[in-house]
Amino acid sequence: MMMMMMISPCTFLCWIILTTSFTVHVVLSKTDPRQVSALNDMYQYLNPRDKLAGWKSNGGNPCDDSWKGITCSGSDVTEINLSGLGLTGSLGFQLDKLDKVTYFDVSKNNLKDNIPYQLPPHTQQLDLSGNQFTGTVPYSISQMADLKSLNLNRNKLSGSLSDIFGKLTKLTTMDLSYNSISGSLPQGLKSLSSLSKLHIQNNQFTGSIDVLADLSLDNLNVANNQFNGWIPDELKDIKHLETGGNRWSSGPAPPPPPGQKPRTRKSEKESGKSGLSKEAIAGILVGVLVVLGVIIALLSRSKRSSSTSSHFLEENKLSRRQPFTPLSSQELSSDVRAKMQEDFKDSSSATEKHLQTSSSMGLRRLNSERHKSFNKKEMANVPASDHLKAFNDKEFANPSNVKRSSSIKIPQYSLADLQNATGNFAGSSLLGEGLIGRVYKAKYPDGRVSLM
Repeated sequence: MMMMMMISPCTFLCWIILTTSFTVHVVLSKTDPRQVSALNDMYQYLNPRDKLAGWKSNGGNPCDDSWKGITCSGSDVTEINLSGLGLTGSLGFQLDKLDKVTYFDVSKNNLKDNIPYQLPPHTQQLDLSGNQFTGTVPYSISQMADLKSLNLNRNKLSGSLSDIFGKLTKLTTMDLSYNSISGSLPQGLKSLSSLSKLHIQNNQFTGSIDVLADLSLDNLNVANNQFNGWIPDELKDIKHLETGGNRWSSGPAPPPPPGQKPRTRKSEKESGKSGLSKEAIAGILVGVLVVLGVIIALLSRSKRSSSTSSHFLEENKLSRRQPFTPLSSQELSSDVRAKMQEDFKDSSSATEKHLQTSSSMGLRRLNSERHKSFNKKEMANVPASDHLKAFNDKEFANPSNVKRSSSIKIPQYSLADLQNATGNFAGSSLLGEGLIGRVYKAKYPDGRVSLM
């Protein structure tokens, strides 16, 4: 009691002022001062101010005082939504200080002048549509790498569209419709790898829309511009497509330049619809059927060859005739067969040539060579039909008859025929060897027997 009485009224009053000042300072510090300053500047350019309840032109605490359209997270302003309030004026020049804002919507008002060059840098959804903004699309948008949705439709924007899209790989929706933007589409649009919706109708764009062909779009509206050329085939299967009111060329589109690879829409790859087409499946089925047909044909031929060879060998076993010089193996190797075929061709060619120049001498030599290879007992057992079909018995008996003919035809056989008729040149069919090569007994499926 005595101590309280000793405190003067002046001292007590000073203590209250200091405490109050400290409390006010703590309250004001709950919102980032830089963000508060940006909102103060914005408030000075907007009308009517009575639409912005709680806002101040200097200081204040937007997060705790619940300013109209302001949403915070802790001490940071994260959302600004002033859509449809009938506001006029402009947005000020300090919006870049709102570096925590991810949602910025001032659509459906009557705001005018140019869109501020500095915009909230980390905005993901930017909606300035339905106003009276003039000038061009600000280049500062090119630095907003987090931007996912950009809506500038129904303003009075003009001029050409700058190439501002190189860093906007997260952008999924862009609406620039109902303005007066002119010029051709910038090549930087190819960088919009995530873009699925693009509305640029009711402008004054010119040139082609080929730059859009590789985008993964499912909603495209380019109507009522001055585009020309052809609509790329890659865009014709888009679910929502509007292209009317342009100057498209008629007739088929020209082929791509030489060396240019066909383009594939990214949406097809990303959606997992890269399966085989009907044409590819049909081609595979046809290929499988062809392969099966070839295999069946080879198996059938092999079966017939095996059957003929087996029949021939069986017939040889039943007969008690032995070859002159039997081989150690019942079947010749591939090298021997190749050499034998070559010998056969050489001997046949030599024989034909020799017969044409000197028929009687050739007959005597051929007859002599055969008599060297066969003894009387074997020749007695070989029927007349086993001899070469090029000569008959009379021609052997009277060689002068051959002179009456200018040429003699020698039967020609394919290698497959010879293999079938001799049991694949089996050792059991080898009768002997002469100066012109080996001699085999050949039996054909129709029962004919001859010497080869």
